[in-house]
Amino acid sequence: MFRKVLIANRGEIAMRIIRACRELDIETVAVHSEVDSKALHVRFADEAVCIGPALATRSYLNIPAIISAAEITGADAIHPGYGFLSENPEFAQIVGQCGLTFIGPTPDAMRQWGDKLRAREAAERFGLPLLPGSTALESASHAESEAKRVGLPVMVKARGGGGGRGMRVVRKLAEVRRAFESATAEAMASFGNPELYLERFVERPRHIEFQALADQHGQVWTLGERECSLQRRNQKLVEESPSNIMSEKLRSEMGERIRKAVRETGYTSLGTLEFLMDEDKSLYFMEMNTRVQVEHPVTEVVTGVDLVVEQIRAAAGEKLELPDTRPWKFRGHALECRIMAEDPETFAPWPGLITEYHPPGGGGVRIDSGVYGGWTVPQHYDSLLAKVIVHAPTREQAIVRMDRALDEFIIGGIRTNIDFHKRLMADVEVREGRMTTRTVERIMEQRKRERS
Repeated sequence: MFRKVLIANRGEIAMRIIRACRELDIETVAVHSEVDSKALHVRFADEAVCIGPALATRSYLNIPAIISAAEITGADAIHPGYGFLSENPEFAQIVGQCGLTFIGPTPDAMRQWGDKLRAREAAERFGLPLLPGSTALESASHAESEAKRVGLPVMVKARGGGGGRGMRVVRKLAEVRRAFESATAEAMASFGNPELYLERFVERPRHIEFQALADQHGQVWTLGERECSLQRRNQKLVEESPSNIMSEKLRSEMGERIRKAVRETGYTSLGTLEFLMDEDKSLYFMEMNTRVQVEHPVTEVVTGVDLVVEQIRAAAGEKLELPDTRPWKFRGHALECRIMAEDPETFAPWPGLITEYHPPGGGGVRIDSGVYGGWTVPQHYDSLLAKVIVHAPTREQAIVRMDRALDEFIIGGIRTNIDFHKRLMADVEVREGRMTTRTVERIMEQRKRERS
């Protein structure tokens, strides 16, 4: 097992990793920018190193500074969390070349699954269903011809990206060229890779993902699925597990296919395979995220597995000892709401001083957070403040518990999306489990009409 782990991240995920390391009796090193010098993860880690100014490119994305911090403090492993460098195979490779362990998959596995076209090829090879799509687009003219072949509407997508960036929906052939040009520019700016491809667009899908975990001894588990359909501009807001629309038959079938794909591509660590479900309840593979997900707590709650602890154990070469249940037997139902520092009307980021902070509590409520009263939320990073996770015997009871938890959550001095989450929990479509990726958009349009 590792002696000391450096956490190459910030906020709630850095705190989450610190807690996992303490469970394993591992010392921790926090890295931070100048504006994060009083951040919670800096206060709770065993050691802390400033790695640069506020700008992420000069701090949390500064590979030489992170490696230097690890070497100076004597860390023997680096955990990247999510975002920043978590899915950067070059970073993972450098970590290994410096004699350190990267807590995540191998660089080759990251390249295999992080490249969306290569991931589509692997998915097809192992029997995971795919939407009709294209190869890499060479030009706007090539995009137009491929859109004709695949059939409109299509989604133009960045080959090496994620997080909703480098994506455009095209419903008319005349829109393809503009979509290609704008998505190319955004993909280059966001990921340093301008390559695009396209695939058939599903108008009102559900977004369902499967959690995989593999060790270095050939063992692979799928720990059920998460429903992630409540999203805004391709960014998730609410997640839950299990999905109310999944049958045991489909869950078991997909679990077997996923385990085969993960095992035969030599993947180790945590990984999440994301799918779209159409109105006929057919699943189609989208991509694989080669890291811990923001929404991992809902899986932890309903399975009883500490995913971050097991991820660390797998990276250390341990043989994991999880039960081999196929499919996984869930313990009740879990919901997660992402609490953001943003204007509840415009959703613009809202940095500033938190003057009051009172998180909810009570049975079945978990808060993952990296902030506190008196902390100034910087403008330079993601606006995620906290995650409210609730657990109850049924989905209906989980929604009631989430309502109560949101009512109790007090964050003063800045604006947040807590009230918007309350509206989501009250929506009939959500309460009845009929949501799609368009549900949030519908609610936003409804709210706009009410204000006008």
